[in-house]
Amino acid sequence: MGKTYEGGVPLAEVVRSGFVEGVHRGSVVVLDSAGASLAAAGDVTSPIFPRSSNKPMQAVGMLRAGLSLTEPADLAIVSASHAGEEFHLARVAGLLAGAGLSEDDLHCPPDLPAGDLARMAVLRSGGGPARVQMNCSGKHAGMLLTCRAAGWPLEGYWRIEHPLQRWLRETVEEFTGEEAVAVGVDGCGAPVLSASLTGLATAYLRLVTAEGDTGAGLVADAMRAHPEVVGGTQADDTRLMRGVPGLLAKIGAEGVIAAALPGVGAVALKIDDGAGRARMPVLVSALRRLGVDAPVLSEFAELPLFGGTLPVGAARPSDALIKKFWSGVARNPTKTS
Repeated sequence: MGKTYEGGVPLAEVVRSGFVEGVHRGSVVVLDSAGASLAAAGDVTSPIFPRSSNKPMQAVGMLRAGLSLTEPADLAIVSASHAGEEFHLARVAGLLAGAGLSEDDLHCPPDLPAGDLARMAVLRSGGGPARVQMNCSGKHAGMLLTCRAAGWPLEGYWRIEHPLQRWLRETVEEFTGEEAVAVGVDGCGAPVLSASLTGLATAYLRLVTAEGDTGAGLVADAMRAHPEVVGGTQADDTRLMRGVPGLLAKIGAEGVIAAALPGVGAVALKIDDGAGRARMPVLVSALRRLGVDAPVLSEFAELPLFGGTLPVGAARPSDALIKKFWSGVARNPTKTS
């Protein structure tokens, strides 16, 4: 694996009134069900920060270290980048209270909810930032509970030298099959470990093909059974998992997303400028390259642009992506209901 991400190629274009006014560059890899590269564009072998797309592997590491949760939805919130809706906050608070902890024990910073509706509700009620509302509070609660279970100190649980973080690093590296050559500090204050897009897609394929009674199987099943906990009622990855049975998907900051479907394959991508509007159209194009077909994909295939109240264009996969790298969409789609 290379040491420096070289950047990607034009993956999406922004078309307004028939005129291409912008281009989003990035990289994307598509693996088949056996883990072999089926198609790729850009730099898919150098390290990037997958950001929150690493959370499912971190959750597996927590289970292996002794984390014990009664409900699968609790495991889903540990793997989540939640929208800060009431049911998200109640679940995080419940995990903390059950361990004799409080919001003050979380290291993630105070924040407003990530979801638009939840954020507006807090502001209308006169509320403000809170640690439990931060979209990574479920992960941090899981980390605290894991330290309790493993007998590790709670103090400094977020530091890379802490036993918890060393353990989680080993787990992420196991699933990606790569050394984390770069370690940073994520937006929530916990470590973020690098991986290539190929390593990230490989990890997701391993998650969805794991036996159900293993840590990986438990995490994948919990996320797919409770997709609204993973993101939120309107989150893109939530809607994808609802609409494509068996699909595991998780968004990461800065234009990252990874997804996998057992028996079909996996996709991982990064939009170089971090633009969220390009992420889903490119992912849909990649899933269709794998032969996946479901009504929900049409909702994300293009992001409409408006002139006043009228649609006048879209952010969509670039012609170069489809013609040069995909060589056309798969002819025999795998239909899902």
